[in-house]
Amino acid sequence: MKPNDPLLLDNQLCFALYSTSLAMTQFYKEPLAKIGLTYPQYTIMLILWEKDGVSLKHIAQALGQKSGALTPVIKRMESDGLVQRLRGIEDDRSLSIALTEKGRALRKHGLEVNRCVAEVCGIEMQEVIALREQLNRLKARLIE
Repeated sequence: MKPNDPLLLDNQLCFALYSTSLAMTQFYKEPLAKIGLTYPQYTIMLILWEKDGVSLKHIAQALGQKSGALTPVIKRMESDGLVQRLRGIEDDRSLSIALTEKGRALRKHGLEVNRCVAEVCGIEMQEVIALREQLNRLKARLIE
């Protein structure tokens, strides 16, 4: 096999993205465990810390997931006292997710998790922003 062979695993963009995503998610495990969250729970909390009381549909769209896949995660978060699920007044089929006081208080610990991740990446903030923007453009092209 030649190093420039297009079918080598290490030459695949998809594998570079996949393995980096796995490594990043693995890194998050320890700092998130200290505050009692899993990575999927953390992503939901990020959405709620930005805007509290949003619909389950909004959360699912923001995460690129189906609502049904998030339901068990949110139920667990509710039993942990972080969020509450609220049925719509006019339409009881709609479901909003709101932070509890405990969930709001956890935000300060989320800032510490964010700091740890930035530190381990070891790249300047401008590089982080440029990489994130490039990945977002790639994602947008893929889902068009």
